[in-house]
Amino acid sequence: MIAHFFIRRPVSAAVVSILITLVGLISLFTLPVDQYPYISPPSVKVSTS
Repeated sequence: MIAHFFIRRPVSAAVVSILITLVGLISLFTLPVDQYPYISPPSVKVSTS
């Protein structure tokens, strides 16, 4: 049903594709990114008996 709609209306398919791309680009540049995110240091516990 959706495929039939976009096959008959290729301009609508192009507009939807452009909108999805624009939303992706906007979200890419508005996501918060830390330069040095907090990462817990790895630790090893050795137990002997």
